[in-house]
Amino acid sequence: MNWFDEKVFYQIYPLGAAGAPFENDHQLTHRLNQFEAWIKPLKERGIGAILFNPLFESITHGYDTTDYRKVDSRLGDNEDLKKLVEKIHDNDMKVVYDAVFNHVGREFPPFQDVLKNRENSKYKDWFFIDFNGNNGFDDHLYYENWEGNEPLVRLNLKNPEVIQYHLDSVDFWMDELGADGLRLDVAYCLDHDFMKALHQHVKAKNPEFFLLGEMVHGDYNTIANPEMLDSATNYECQKGIYSSLNSKNFYEILYSFNRQFGKENWCLYTGKNLLSFLDNHDVNRIASVLENKDLLPAAYTILMTMPGIPCIYYGSEWGIEGMKNQNDTEIRPEVEIPVTNELSEIVAKLAKIHTGNSALRNGDYTQIAINNPWCIYQRSNDEQTIWTCINIDKNPVDIPVNYQGQTKNLFDDQIEEVNGQIHLEPGDFKILELSA
Repeated sequence: MNWFDEKVFYQIYPLGAAGAPFENDHQLTHRLNQFEAWIKPLKERGIGAILFNPLFESITHGYDTTDYRKVDSRLGDNEDLKKLVEKIHDNDMKVVYDAVFNHVGREFPPFQDVLKNRENSKYKDWFFIDFNGNNGFDDHLYYENWEGNEPLVRLNLKNPEVIQYHLDSVDFWMDELGADGLRLDVAYCLDHDFMKALHQHVKAKNPEFFLLGEMVHGDYNTIANPEMLDSATNYECQKGIYSSLNSKNFYEILYSFNRQFGKENWCLYTGKNLLSFLDNHDVNRIASVLENKDLLPAAYTILMTMPGIPCIYYGSEWGIEGMKNQNDTEIRPEVEIPVTNELSEIVAKLAKIHTGNSALRNGDYTQIAINNPWCIYQRSNDEQTIWTCINIDKNPVDIPVNYQGQTKNLFDDQIEEVNGQIHLEPGDFKILELSA
């Protein structure tokens, strides 16, 4: 197994968490240093890898990059990042950077050269330019952008110079800034040959370098495959988890589990470790979309026991709320240091259960029992068989099962005898390891 198959990830949107202004004022401010105080509490909560959203110089939100090899001045400088990463590594944790390969901000120097020199610019083929057109900035030229967002200028990822520029940047992140992996922003837009070249390049340097792709819709296999990326974001199950809890209908999420990870030949992603999450920097917070916040522990129980690599979005483990707005400031708030409360302690316990039990990290998936408000599903390998049992009904339930014997509840270490049924109180969950 690779290291990324064994870890619980923690996602931080640094510009928001550090309280940086939305627009880059280019005033050097050493905000990155404050994340050093996060390392110990995150490690204590069972976190093994930190995924940082954009860190490099940009105009606003980090995805309009202007310099791929310079830390955003709102966060600090390259030395600040080196120091932070060194301390993270000293605590046996990995670091993944957000890589924005598809597009740049308008202040990106090669694009500025095109605006100045037009057809004579040596960078004109770095982009998709029509010098006979125009755009909303009245540049008297048209350029392709990302999904109608004119501040985001699309790069030509078939241009060998652009490919080499990106690979050189990746080398810099790996060699100088200690990156252990990359999240590829809008990977569903990226040229497949580019991703193949990236894969070959980084795996030659470090076979365990992690490549994660953002994939919202469609077949994750198109990017998560042996020639391209190691993993992709599992948006289907992200939606399915909160939708099932809100409707008290486990058929939705278990349909996705069966479709994605079942044992039949037609199942889509069996054997792959997709990135599992309840929320992130692009969607509403789980505490805001769950109609009954008492079900947050159930949501995190599913996250930590379903197939995949679990990822927690900063603040959600202690119940931060937030809905998307114009600049997404509500879902990317400033946080000084991780908060400890009842929910965060439950999530930490669940994270440690995930990392401490191989069946939850790499075991097969099987549905055991289901009704609208309750379910049992199994993760198993040669070492363990574990059942996740959840009841979100207002009434207790005794679920019939084809098992008689001893079990250990991994959440509280209690031994339970099962004689053909499992009892669950309203809102209860159990993670049961079955006796061999």
